[in-house]
Amino acid sequence: MRALVQRVTQASVTVGDTVVGRIDHGMLALIGVEADDDAARADKLLHRLLHYRMFADADGRMNHNLQQAEGGLLLVSQFTLVAGTDKGLRPSFSRAAPPEHGRALFAHLVAEADAAWSPVATGRFGADMQVALVNDGPVTFLLET
Repeated sequence: MRALVQRVTQASVTVGDTVVGRIDHGMLALIGVEADDDAARADKLLHRLLHYRMFADADGRMNHNLQQAEGGLLLVSQFTLVAGTDKGLRPSFSRAAPPEHGRALFAHLVAEADAAWSPVATGRFGADMQVALVNDGPVTFLLET
């Protein structure tokens, strides 16, 4: 699994005319699921999301994690994160999980996140989403399991 994480002052996901997920200060995580991913990888990724130190401490150093920063977590499925881009001029999606497998693992990740932390918000799996954010820093990392 891959997560492109961004420290944000605010972020939201809109489907059509409806805001389906929104956080203030916290982390926006775009999630890509590969065909060979499983629940153990999703659990490992969630641990990293909740504990990755990307928020400033009192000295301005990135020593605090999401929980210490008391931030929100916005999870958005994005299969294009697992695209093969190393050759040619068109992405290959052969490594991406089939939709039902991706949906199940993303749902598992969301359920575990809900049980471990609040607030958690999400986009809508498979939908055409509009993601709006204010990147704080900017701070962006690619996490992989």
